[in-house]
Amino acid sequence: MPVEAGQDGSVSARLVVEGLRCASCVWVTEKVLERTEGVRSATVSYASGRATLHWDPARTDLGALARRIAALGYRPRPLEGATAPDRGLMVRMALAAIGALAIMGLYEGLYAGWWYGGMDPAFAALFRWTSLAIATPVALWCATPFYAGALTGLRHRVLHMDLPVALGVAVLYVHGLVSTLRQQDAYLDSMTMLVALLLAGRLLEARGRRRAAEAATTLASTVPRTARRALGDRVETVPVESLVPGDLIDVGAGEEIAADGVATEGSGQVRMALLTGESEPILLGPGARVVAGAVLLDGALTVRVEAVGEATLVHRMASALESAGDTRARPTAADRIAPWFTAATLAVAGVTFVAVLALVSAEEAIARTVAVLVVACPCALALAQPLGSAAGLGAAARRGVLLRSTDAFLGLNDVTLVALDKTGTITAGEPSVTGADDPHLRIAAGLERYSSHPIARAIVAEAARRDIPLPRAGEVREQAGVGIEGVVDGRRWRLRSGGPGVVTLLDDRGGAAEIRLGDAARADARATVAELRARGLRVVLLTGDHAEIARRIAGEAGIEEVIAGADPETKRARIRGFQDVGERVLFAGDGLNDGPALAAADVGLAMGRGAASSVLVADGIVSDEALGPVVSAFRSARVAARVARFNHLQSLAYNLVTVAAAVAGLVTPLVAAVLMPVSSAVVIWTSLRVEPAVRRLER
Repeated sequence: MPVEAGQDGSVSARLVVEGLRCASCVWVTEKVLERTEGVRSATVSYASGRATLHWDPARTDLGALARRIAALGYRPRPLEGATAPDRGLMVRMALAAIGALAIMGLYEGLYAGWWYGGMDPAFAALFRWTSLAIATPVALWCATPFYAGALTGLRHRVLHMDLPVALGVAVLYVHGLVSTLRQQDAYLDSMTMLVALLLAGRLLEARGRRRAAEAATTLASTVPRTARRALGDRVETVPVESLVPGDLIDVGAGEEIAADGVATEGSGQVRMALLTGESEPILLGPGARVVAGAVLLDGALTVRVEAVGEATLVHRMASALESAGDTRARPTAADRIAPWFTAATLAVAGVTFVAVLALVSAEEAIARTVAVLVVACPCALALAQPLGSAAGLGAAARRGVLLRSTDAFLGLNDVTLVALDKTGTITAGEPSVTGADDPHLRIAAGLERYSSHPIARAIVAEAARRDIPLPRAGEVREQAGVGIEGVVDGRRWRLRSGGPGVVTLLDDRGGAAEIRLGDAARADARATVAELRARGLRVVLLTGDHAEIARRIAGEAGIEEVIAGADPETKRARIRGFQDVGERVLFAGDGLNDGPALAAADVGLAMGRGAASSVLVADGIVSDEALGPVVSAFRSARVAARVARFNHLQSLAYNLVTVAAAVAGLVTPLVAAVLMPVSSAVVIWTSLRVEPAVRRLER
């Protein structure tokens, strides 16, 4: 189990805690760990089932903390060994199901005896005692998880949701034992089926949480394990781990790119739907950036490697999403209600037993009381937000926005003002061609296709945008700080600087033409700003550039409110000023000077290629080279919040209706056992619909 040392002398570790059943389990585990000597912080995520621990190594160690978790009835496991389902739970469920079916078969004989006028007492006694023998291991061993949860909660003064279930199973078994001794029929068939169904519900719930928690890992799994490295005039197949920055790799049609880098030769259509959410392929050529996991649909590329393994964008996306799923979400109404809900369930069950015992009979009182204890289900309340948030985080990540925490993700729903930096955020942060005729642009791109200079990339990209075929240039020579020259169409051409924002193309006959360059708004900037404003959000351009340039870019992007000439402290102060008048601010930026503003904002988003300082302090990262993913993040957060609200409402409605029906005698213990996991299953199913719902909003 890997342990990481911190700069302050503390150490940390992450592990999976198996056996968590509800928000109460999480609460108890966190509180017990936080009260342990030497522990600085302990966070347990119900959505992912993972714990993040920070402690003082001089006062405690990981083994002691693992034993504390195990003493609560849960099972700490290393991350790498925790993806398999709980096999112990599966065995208990299987044994309970077999026992339930066997007892139901025996009880059918008893029921048939009633129907046809009676059964020989010896056979009836045999059936009852056989049923009790089969039911005993189900009640005493298969139902152990419920007893353990109830006792753990009572030991730590928490009304655990397992308490009413444990009481229901215990009451039914004791009733069956007494009835068998008195040669009377019991509810042992209902008891065993109850345990089997509840355990099956646990397994389904765990599977749903595991799917949500593992959504990020599918991103990293798309990167191939080998690559074809070009070495001069030969190519060798090597493991991806052996690649280093600067290597050249060849990528053919139908292959996945093995590393982040820059295309140096070739061209082709690349599909990056997994990373950006866009299904349309993108035409890339020399100078274009490519990312690991993208698929080359046609053509061929030679890529200069810039990042491999954990440094690639796809791995950083998976890591960020996984970390976000592990953070502790803000306490929800469901978290606060769950203990009171359990107390109310016990109170209703007690009143029901006393009232029905006095008015009807002991048999009916037991049946209704057990039905109340079993049918009440705070599980769905506890699952509603964690699963919805996990699904929403995955949807946002697939569209290019990686949020570090569920708090930041859900905080998007409260944002009222979006402040955007200019360079690298609204604009690409690199020069682009703003003026050039096609014939001269063709010649310039033919020369620059062999260069990695930012101006060369801008010229080649503009030629590709205009669908201009690139000619082959010969005798190409590039001189740093001077320019590039070569022979195109039988004539020698030179590309030289012509002053700020201008390059001049000269030929050997004395001809000249200018190609103008400048910073321009991203292609999707205007549409993104329009959609943000359509959502009722105030959009502000907050930049350190000169007012004239800022107004030009704002006009291109459709932004009306501009704050220019803002240094880092001014940006932070402006955001604080917005917050002082009640605005909830999202700020997006990428430069060294954006760190204070990102930290001050309610939600800070750093552009993925931005300065390291801005990425480190931000709440999230926009991994795509576009501004549109910001809107996708808002959509994902809105859908996740709507799903959580729906789940809360349906859970409350379920509990009110079913508990009332159980009190009235309309729900038997067996029916209650069927209904209880149904509510959690609806929550899981609804949470899995977050991604399709986001897709519908994008149409």
